[in-house]
Amino acid sequence: MTAVQKTQPVQAVFDAAAARLGRVGGPRVSFEFFPPKSDKLEEQLWAVIRRLEPLAPSFVSVTYGAGGSTRDRTHRTVSRIVEETSLTPAAHLTCVAASRGEVDDVMRAYWDAGVRHIVALRGDPQGGAGAAYEPHPDGYAYAADLVAGARKIAPFEVSVAVYADKHPDSATWQTEIDNFKRKIDAGATRGISNFFVDADSFLRLRDRLADAGITAPIVPGVMPVSNFNGFKRMAAVGGVYVPDWFAAIFEGLDDDPETRLLVAAATTGELCARLAAEGVEDFHFYTLNRAELTLAICRMLGVKAQKEVAQ
Repeated sequence: MTAVQKTQPVQAVFDAAAARLGRVGGPRVSFEFFPPKSDKLEEQLWAVIRRLEPLAPSFVSVTYGAGGSTRDRTHRTVSRIVEETSLTPAAHLTCVAASRGEVDDVMRAYWDAGVRHIVALRGDPQGGAGAAYEPHPDGYAYAADLVAGARKIAPFEVSVAVYADKHPDSATWQTEIDNFKRKIDAGATRGISNFFVDADSFLRLRDRLADAGITAPIVPGVMPVSNFNGFKRMAAVGGVYVPDWFAAIFEGLDDDPETRLLVAAATTGELCARLAAEGVEDFHFYTLNRAELTLAICRMLGVKAQKEVAQ
C-alpha cells in the first residue's frame, strides 16, 4: 500500500480519509480510561464516560496501576461500566506483583461480573522506569503466558500490546515481532499499539508484521497531547520517537492551554486522517480521562453520536 506523502496538503489527506471512511458512522473507535484515585476524580471520570458513551465505541478499557496498585479501583470501575452503561468494558491485567492464582481469581471475578474482554500486559517493572523486569516467582512471567492463562479460564477476547516504535526492551525489530507473535499464538485477538507521533511508525509496523505472515489485526493507539511536558516524559519511558518538528509546534505553549489544545486537535486529527487514508479503520484513544480532544478528533474522523447518525 503506497503511503500518502507528508508533503501532501492536509486537505488532500482528509479527503483520502473521507473516501475510505464513507460508511455511515465513520471508523470504529475505542477508549482507554484509568481508575480514579479520589471521589472527586471519580466524578470527573464518570462525566467523561457519559460524554463519550454516545459515540458507541467498540469497547472501553480500564488500566491497571503499576504493580497492580489500582487493582480494586480498576475492578470497581469496570463493574460499574457493566452495570450502569451501554458500553463494553475491557479490563487490563498485568503479570506484575501477583501469583498466577491471584490473577486467575481476578479473571474469574471479571467473567462472573459480565466482562468478556481482557487487555493482557506484562506490566512495568516494580522498580519504575529503567528498572529491570523480574517476573513474580509464582506468577505469569510474560504477556503471552497471561494470554494463555486467560484463555484457559474462559473464552475471553484478549487484546495485547504492540509497539509502533519498538519496545525499549526489544533489542531488534525481530525481537519485537517474535514477542507479538507469541502473544497471538497464545490466543490474543488483536494488538493495540502504544501511542506514537509519526504515522510512518505505525505503517512500517503494519508492513513488518505482514511480511512476517502475522495477520492478526493491529489498532493504532492515539494520545492527544493535553500536556506536552507529560507527553515527552511518557514518550521517553516508552521509547516513542518524537520528531523535532512536533516538539517545535508545542514549544512555548506551556502557559497557553487553549492554544495548546487547538494545536493538539489539529496535529492528532491529521495523524488519524493520514492513517485512515492508508486503510486504518480502528482507532484506540488514550483519553487520560479527558473528553474534549477525543470528541474533537472523533468528529474529524466522522464518528458522531448515534442519535446524530440516525438522523
